[in-house]
Formats: sequence, structure tokens, C-alpha cells
Amino acid sequence: MRKVYGIIRNKKGSSFPLAVAVALALVMLLCCITEYMRLNIIAQGVRDAVQTAIISTVNDNYSDVYHGVREGYAAGYQPIGGSWEASVSYGDIYAHLDRALGLQRSGGYHVKYAGESVEFRLYNLSVNVRNAPLAPSDPAGTQRFIADATIRLEVPVSFAGKILPPMQMNLKVQARYMSVF
Repeated sequence: MRKVYGIIRNKKGSSFPLAVAVALALVMLLCCITEYMRLNIIAQGVRDAVQTAIISTVNDNYSDVYHGVREGYAAGYQPIGGSWEASVSYGDIYAHLDRALGLQRSGGYHVKYAGESVEFRLYNLSVNVRNAPLAPSDPAGTQRFIADATIRLEVPVSFAGKILPPMQMNLKVQARYMSVF
């Protein structure tokens, strides 16, 4: 420690390389922090868009939802003949995402371009709509009308060129239909 302190206190200019090294280390740290923040912002924006698409799908099921307002539940059924049959629509979530995020279809991916370079890709969308039972005996403890979605997000890392692999993560969202009235 005394040797480093002596180098810094030396008036002969020998601390110049140390000052350059510290400055470069700080610039490198700042680049890492900004790249981390960029990846988080993209992931949050995509997650919010998928959440909006799933909510839209749940709301699109509104016309086929049996409203058990007095019983306090709602389920996707419609009358056919003298009975009730399950009626659930999965909608077109990719079309909603393409419009909301400005994505283009490229192979099996839905890709967002920043100029000519790829900003991020979406693929492997999985949607599961769970219907509530019709006229349960205990509405408080039964399954609700819920839509779950999982999608794979891949974001190329622009820091350090091709050295780092792209960030890949599964985004999971859930929406539930609830009667307001």
C-alpha cells in the first residue's frame, strides 16, 4: 500500500499509467452497467407487451363468458341446445405483439430490428387458458378463468462484440378474468 501511495505522490509522471488504467476501468464498468440496464429495459417492455396481449385475449373471451354474478364467479361456457359447453378462445397473441412492438416475422421468430441489426427476438409462445367449472358448489375455492403465457426472449448483447452470447430468458405472464359487476 505504501508503494502505491508513493507512486501517486511521485511528481515524475509515473502515476500517469495508473490514472489511465483507473479511467479505463471506470469506462468499462460504466459500459457494463448501461448494457445491463438496456437488457432490463427490453425485457420489461416485452413482458409488459405480452401481459397486454394476454389481457386482450382474456377480454376477447368476454362474449362467451357465463356470468355467475350472483354466485361470484365467471367461466367460458355458452349454451348449445339444452346444455352448456366450454367455449374458450386463445386469440392471436403474436399478431397483437407484432402490432404493439413493431415486430417482423423472420423464419420461426418474431424479430424487432433497430436499423439493420436485430434488437430482440421472440419465439416459443405457449398459452394455457384454464376455464372455471360451471356452477361450482363452492365458488370461493374453485379454479378461476385464467390465461397463462410463456414466451422465449433472445436479446443480442452488444457489449464486447461477438464474445458474449445473447441473453435468453423465458417470460411468464398471467391474466385472470374477473367480473366487475
